[in-house]
Amino acid sequence: MEESEKVQTLQGLAEVKRLREESAPQRRLASVRVSPGGYLATASVLTFASALLLRSDREIWALVFVAVAWLLLPALALTDRLVFDGRSIRRRGLFPLMSRLVSGNSQRLNVVDFEKVETNAVRTLRRGGRVRYRYRTQVFGKGISFAIVSGGKSYRQMLRELLPRIHDQKIDARTRDLRDYVCEPRVLARNIQQLHLASSTVLDDATFDLKERLAHRRSSSEAHSAADVERAVLLRQLANRLRVAGRLRESREAFRRALIVLPGEAGLIYEFARLLRSQASATGDARLLSRARAALRLAVSRAGEDATLLTLIGESLIECGDVVRAERTLHRAVAMGTQSFRARVELADLALRNGKLAHVIHYYRDGARLAPDKALGVFARREADYYARLNDDEDYLVAELRRINWLQHSTRVRRLTARVTNASILFALAASYLDPAIGGLGWALASSSLFAWIASLAVGKVLANRWTPRPAD
Repeated sequence: MEESEKVQTLQGLAEVKRLREESAPQRRLASVRVSPGGYLATASVLTFASALLLRSDREIWALVFVAVAWLLLPALALTDRLVFDGRSIRRRGLFPLMSRLVSGNSQRLNVVDFEKVETNAVRTLRRGGRVRYRYRTQVFGKGISFAIVSGGKSYRQMLRELLPRIHDQKIDARTRDLRDYVCEPRVLARNIQQLHLASSTVLDDATFDLKERLAHRRSSSEAHSAADVERAVLLRQLANRLRVAGRLRESREAFRRALIVLPGEAGLIYEFARLLRSQASATGDARLLSRARAALRLAVSRAGEDATLLTLIGESLIECGDVVRAERTLHRAVAMGTQSFRARVELADLALRNGKLAHVIHYYRDGARLAPDKALGVFARREADYYARLNDDEDYLVAELRRINWLQHSTRVRRLTARVTNASILFALAASYLDPAIGGLGWALASSSLFAWIASLAVGKVLANRWTPRPAD
């Protein structure tokens, strides 16, 4: 009895300590502003509504709508931030506070509960050898999602503090690039100066052929010094930093110099292939895309028994459209050991593309068995149960296919009505100076299309979540 009482006492003390640590105020390590897209959309709708109210001679309500749109909403947007304290990420500000008071739910997610982290890149500007990327990193877990959008020093600080604390099996290749290679512009400029890399203006007319450069190696009798190898490693890091920053031509030159010294390094060839893929996407060059595939195939042949690298190469092959070789590469990664949870997830996605639900279930269940932490195990089991239900219950499969079909239709309607709304507003503004009756038709069309846009947006929010199957009778 005495031993059991001691154990219970120790357990109680441990629980009290854990609760104190959770309730203790945490030091804020990084903070980034939430993307203001939702606020801007709401402000635009309210501004349009105020214009309609003015046309109806309701000046007071129009003034109220304008004040809410351009005084209250900007204040909410400025205070709405994502804060990371080293253990969890949470949303703070006036709007999250009001949402918490109404719903009682706090938008907070611990790092250990992250299920997956994905990053999308959108080109916003291309000039010469430079491409301006806008990154959007999304964190998912426990039915909660946060979006971290690039922009400024606070964004880079958030990535440096948050991403290294996330398990490798939860992040995709682009998120891994941001984790390893994002840096401040002044640091990048200093590295370029130290390694004497030519500027993009000097490299405008430079050409780079993968076969010629890899075939042009130094003879085996000419050994590279330790200083050459060290410089090649620094050039490799610089090349990846330049690639993430969108300075593709300078990145190409840094890769060229590194490959001369380390031509057989599989990881370096893989990273160079990702550069070629970025250039192909930016310029629309099919030849560069074929070269990226060739480089990835070469990286596969030299990857050896590195399951992590093979998984990354498989992801990049999928991005390049070489699905068959990607599947073979991922199968090879799976056969090498237990550290291949992400390879199984990628294989499940490929099987889903081909309509092989039994394979999807198998890969997710296998991944749940080998998951490195609890959150990934929960995610894999949930996905396996969902697709197993689809495979076993024909009525549920039909219902889900109907939901997805409706979701696709609502997305198309939202895009169409957004274009019609913008065009109708411009038409109404122009036509009002010529004929008020024609202008009124433009305002009526804009109002109808805006209402359809709001309705399709609401329907899409509802349909985005999977339907819960009805219990059997």
